Amino acid sequence: MFDKILIANRGEIALRVIRACKELGVSTVAVHSEADRESLHVRMADEHVCIGPAASTQSYLNKERIIAAAEITDASAVHPGYGFMAESAEFAEACRASHLVFIGPEPETIESMGNKVKARERMVDAGVPVVPGSDGPVETGPSALAVASEIGYPVIVKAAAGGGGRGMRVARSDAELETGIAMARAEAATAFGSDVVYIERFVERPRHVEIQILGDRLGSVIHLGERDCSIQRRHQKLLEEAPSPAVDDALRAKMGDAAVRGAEAIGYDSAGTVEFLLTPGGEFYFMEMNTRIQVEHPVTECVTGIDLVKEQIRVAAGDRLGFEQADVSVQGHAIECRINAESPRHNFRPAPGRIDLVYFPGGPGIRVDSHIYPGYDVSPHYDSMIAKLVAHGSTRDEAIRRMRRALEELIIEGIPTTAPFHQAVLASAEFSEGRVDTGFIERFEW
Repeated sequence: MFDKILIANRGEIALRVIRACKELGVSTVAVHSEADRESLHVRMADEHVCIGPAASTQSYLNKERIIAAAEITDASAVHPGYGFMAESAEFAEACRASHLVFIGPEPETIESMGNKVKARERMVDAGVPVVPGSDGPVETGPSALAVASEIGYPVIVKAAAGGGGRGMRVARSDAELETGIAMARAEAATAFGSDVVYIERFVERPRHVEIQILGDRLGSVIHLGERDCSIQRRHQKLLEEAPSPAVDDALRAKMGDAAVRGAEAIGYDSAGTVEFLLTPGGEFYFMEMNTRIQVEHPVTECVTGIDLVKEQIRVAAGDRLGFEQADVSVQGHAIECRINAESPRHNFRPAPGRIDLVYFPGGPGIRVDSHIYPGYDVSPHYDSMIAKLVAHGSTRDEAIRRMRRALEELIIEGIPTTAPFHQAVLASAEFSEGRVDTGFIERFEW
């Protein structure tokens, strides 16, 4: 096991990693921007290093300063959390070059899955179902129109290096496709530094279902069941649950096997997630692979009893997975609501500011992952998520009731949050009956 781990992140995920390290007996180093001097992850770590101004490009995205912080504190490994450097092959390679263990997959694996076209090709080779689409990047209008003619409208244009819903456009005609390609390329070039795009058939009213995987560096890969992440706006998840109300045991086994097969094909050796589109008819198609711990990992931890962050650290240290596929079982149901500093009544507009009062709910089956406290300033420089509220029950109905109770108990004063929106969602008949898809938010009235 490592002696000391530097956490190259902030907020609740930095706290989550620090807690796992403490339970493993590992010392921790927090890095922080000037804006985060008073953050809880700085207070809870054994050591801390300021790595730059508030702007993430000069702090949490500055690999040279993070590597330097690890070297001056004699850390032996770096945990990237999610976001920022978590899926940067360049950063993982920089860690390796500096003799630091990157707690995640190899740089080559990150790179192969980070490019959506390459990832799609690898999954096809591994026999994982993919959405019908172009064999690779589309270069010109005529070639794109030829692909669309073959697979049929509607289609979706996607940035090869994309993520978070950027560089994506849906087209239902030739004219819309030509416009969509131009817009997707321009957005992708700005967001990712690459204007390469490809085309897939646009699946109407799918569910977003992802499989959690774990691999070790000795060749073992298993899955820990699925999470349903269909409730999202602009491709950003708002609420997740495990297991999915749309997945039975037979489908779970098929999706799990496909995810493991894909992970084995690329030699995956960490915690990761294989994301699928699930059609109303029960067909599933590979979307992408996230080569990191996910925001929504707590729901899987609740229903499996497996600490994903600890396992991620253990396998990075060279340990074998402590269990096999047959040892994994799902117990009960868990739901996670992302509490964001946003105004849901104003199109989820970010709402940074000072938090005057905080009261987190408790009681049976309730977990809160958060870094806020009374007097905390929510910065406009970073993501708006300020807490993750998780409810676990023996059944889905009990988990829903516990979450509704927890949302009623939650108090955050000083800024607007998405908590009232979550209350409305959980009270809706569509959600209670499990009849949601990725277009739910666009249809939802509250």
